[in-house]
Amino acid sequence: MASSYDHEDVQSQSQVDPLGYDPNYVPDSVRTFVVHLYRHIREKNVYEIHQMYESSFQTLSDRLFKETPWPSVDAVAHHVDNDHVFCLLYREMWYRHLYARLSPTAKQRIDSWDNYCSLFQVVLHGVVNMQLPNQWLWDMVDEFVYQFQSFCQYRAKMKNKTEQEIALLRQYDQAWNVYGVLNFLQALVEKSMIIQILEQEKEGLEQFTATDGYDYNGGSNVLKVLGYFSMVGLLRVHCLLGDYHTGLKCLLPIDISQQGVYTSVIGSHITTIYHFGFANLMLRRYVEAIREFNKILLYIYKTKQFHQKSPQYEQILKKNEQMYALLAICLSLCPQEQLVEETVQSQLKEKYGEKMNRMQRYDDEAFALYDELFSYACPKFITPSAPVYEEPLVNYNQEAYRLQLKLFLYEVKQQQLLSGVRTFLKVYSTISLGKLATYMEVDDPTLRTILMTYKHKTHAVDSDGKIGSNADVDFYIDDDMIHVIESKPTKRYGDYFMRQVVKLEGLMNDMDRVKLD
Repeated sequence: MASSYDHEDVQSQSQVDPLGYDPNYVPDSVRTFVVHLYRHIREKNVYEIHQMYESSFQTLSDRLFKETPWPSVDAVAHHVDNDHVFCLLYREMWYRHLYARLSPTAKQRIDSWDNYCSLFQVVLHGVVNMQLPNQWLWDMVDEFVYQFQSFCQYRAKMKNKTEQEIALLRQYDQAWNVYGVLNFLQALVEKSMIIQILEQEKEGLEQFTATDGYDYNGGSNVLKVLGYFSMVGLLRVHCLLGDYHTGLKCLLPIDISQQGVYTSVIGSHITTIYHFGFANLMLRRYVEAIREFNKILLYIYKTKQFHQKSPQYEQILKKNEQMYALLAICLSLCPQEQLVEETVQSQLKEKYGEKMNRMQRYDDEAFALYDELFSYACPKFITPSAPVYEEPLVNYNQEAYRLQLKLFLYEVKQQQLLSGVRTFLKVYSTISLGKLATYMEVDDPTLRTILMTYKHKTHAVDSDGKIGSNADVDFYIDDDMIHVIESKPTKRYGDYFMRQVVKLEGLMNDMDRVKLD
């Protein structure tokens, strides 16, 4: 299934009703696909559903629907007993394919919103006796947020809108409303009781993570897993809105230091850590961001060959590159190389080594590089409010991005003050205030202000409200003497021994082969 977690606008500009497309024509292979998928869903055969969803749907899309939508839901409904829930699921896939391959019209964007409303209402208030693969449930939440973001971007490009499009936007002003989107995600979290389930799991009373969210007692996993993934969806929406505190708060019930259901789907794993890391970067919690970027980049490095045939492979590579850019920013603002594994370190050096050296200088070229890396790697921020429909119509789709960029570069500018202090602190273990003031060519009160700024900028409040240091070099002042404390890199004996064990095993295998020969 084509994932949307790259947050890109729809690439293809093909028209939705190309010449020769008949929405009522159902090829035999599609009829067979729909009938079998319907049967497997009724039988709760998760393995077969997953195969059909991940593989068959993709194959048929490539073969028959490269430049056209799938047959309409009305055309296939009678093949599946007009089952209401199945038709909602089919429509959800129909619109996802449309967004991935074509360019949806204003009406189709609004219709897709209506379909999500109906689908989530059934999940929240109906009886959903199904088991669906985690991949599909993740894609539902992921696509829901993506289409919201895409709609906000589309609506903000007012300049070339036709009168008909504007009339539609006015008429359906509740479609993709930010409160509606947040309310659905929040309702799924609350109704699923997922926060309580994860709490009980810590006490050994639940098996949610151990079973990857599936229900092996004949029940349904749909509401629980949708509720779980909705916490990641909320993090992403709040990041798009620039509200990083709230986003991280929504993710708190998931312990990202451990494997969890979010790691069972590669798209979910990457989206979670990308937004978690980005939010921490914007809140100056650089150490948190560096740790998690390091872990996910190492994971992608080790496993990406297994995803080469996956439709998400290109998106995995793109997010991988964006997270290297974010890691380069974090390490330039907060040099903490000891937190980064050798493999990631060497990849980072190859991609951004030269730029990172230039970023340390804090001149105009350095700021241009911070701007470039941030613009490449940040989410596609949105303005969620409706536009002013009166003339003159203007595009405002870049406004939210410009505001976040401005805030980020303002932070970088403030760090310029600190680079000089850090340089001197790295050289001395003790130095008098007077001496440092002379070296930095400032007076005593100004130096004290700079040192207080250094303290402030190298400390951040974590999610528990505790203040932690991001500094590789810290200090305290006693009787006008500055005493420097430098953090020593932790020696990774475990890593070293593991590498030696692997080498030894390789040697022993070679020797065994020689003996056999």
